[in-house]
Amino acid sequence: MEENNISFEEAMRGLEQIATELEKGDLNLDQSVTKFEEGMKLSKTCSEILENAEKRISILIKNGDEVVEESFSTEN
Repeated sequence: MEENNISFEEAMRGLEQIATELEKGDLNLDQSVTKFEEGMKLSKTCSEILENAEKRISILIKNGDEVVEESFSTEN
């Protein structure tokens, strides 16, 4: 699964699937660690998507009564 072009909903479904697989306990240690790593990547992707959405909302709110969307930079 490519994290760069994945939607929030797809990432969340992936996380749910990984959690289900890990909870079953059918995976060996190596498989469990691999799934955990995949889950951490998806979790980071979800966090980034939410952070970007929050920035967009903040920009819209900041402009008061007038709804003007401004671009923002994701670089620090």
